[in-house]
Amino acid sequence: MVADGSRLRLGVNIDHVATLRNARGGADPDPLRAALLAQQAGADGITIHLREDRRHIRDTDVDAVMAGVQIPVNLEMAATEEMQRIALAHRPHAVCLVPERREERTTEGGLNVAGDDNRLRDYITPLREAGSRVSLFIAADEVQVEAAARIGAPVIELHVGAYAEYCAEGNDAARDVELRKLFAAAALGKEFGLEVHAGHGLNFTNVGPIAAIPEVVELNIGHFLIGEAVFIGLEAAIHEMRRQMNLARL
Repeated sequence: MVADGSRLRLGVNIDHVATLRNARGGADPDPLRAALLAQQAGADGITIHLREDRRHIRDTDVDAVMAGVQIPVNLEMAATEEMQRIALAHRPHAVCLVPERREERTTEGGLNVAGDDNRLRDYITPLREAGSRVSLFIAADEVQVEAAARIGAPVIELHVGAYAEYCAEGNDAARDVELRKLFAAAALGKEFGLEVHAGHGLNFTNVGPIAAIPEVVELNIGHFLIGEAVFIGLEAAIHEMRRQMNLARL
């Protein structure tokens, strides 16, 4: 994915199409079909999270999406040996390393890069050598941003989940504090030469202030878009998200 001036890129996460399929078993709905619809609707990339317990996306989905779409694929995964082998076999455009606990419903926080920098430096080296852009999913914290730059990760994705939760709660004061942290972390990331992405919990209502952060060049959004697709269709949901993102950049 290449930045196009001030245009903010949109990566669409299709994990929860697979969640719906797995609730009953069988083949429907097909995550690849969702990826192709997202591509047709103007998504700049497709994100899939292959979890260790395969709770939604499966290995066969990775195969199908990698072979079936023409836009970049971003493979979210834990920093384990198994996932590294899978990533090296597929060589996706991007690999986003996220923390993972089997008992969590969704990714609950950012990676502790500062506390695991030596291992992560060695872990990302073969991925980078294989041609994948490595992104680290981190909190908006100066120490974590500095650590990401120190170990040689070219991209960070800021976890905006706390901001999204405060928006939902109507806690304006806490929301504004979190938003200031995100602005500062994004600016610091750019200062270190990092490409800055953001994601987690974004919807039509709260995406504007995040999309307005000038250093952020890509948003990755999934659960809300797939849920909204039940009511208005995936193409319409993506178009409206794109409209909201564009408005924030005017």
